[in-house]
Amino acid sequence: MQAEATTSPWLSADELLAGGALRHEVDVPSALLGSKLDNSRVRLRPLTVADLQRISRAAKDNEQLAAALMVHAALEEPALTVPQVNQMTVGLLEFLLAQVNRISGLAFEPGALEAAAEAPLARAAQLLARRFGWTPQQLGELTLGQILLHLQMLRDEGTGDV
Repeated sequence: MQAEATTSPWLSADELLAGGALRHEVDVPSALLGSKLDNSRVRLRPLTVADLQRISRAAKDNEQLAAALMVHAALEEPALTVPQVNQMTVGLLEFLLAQVNRISGLAFEPGALEAAAEAPLARAAQLLARRFGWTPQQLGELTLGQILLHLQMLRDEGTGDV
């Protein structure tokens, strides 16, 4: 008797962790390299939570060091030391950092921020903040029901905002 394969609607631990094993080949624009090279490709790996924790502890509040450490951790081919990464031009480092953020899931897709700003809840939060002078922290503490109640009260007042 052959056991039937069961399909679960849930991801397995291996499936959740598989993204960390991916490798991405990225073409570096020749303008950032300062010369016309035939081989302008690097291999990057996505950063893991452990990578970001280690980088955060090492860099503390130094954004430039954090950027260099992120590129250093993600750059597999060619492998560079941190001092070598620090010798890169700013433009090259920024390009590689943007690629690291993209493959690690730390960057927004184009248009994602605009779409989020147009979401009804975001627009409601902006309206309440403007009308009542509430901070983002105060708005974050409101439940959806409280937000809807305040919006209804503004609508009942006939302020023209809602």
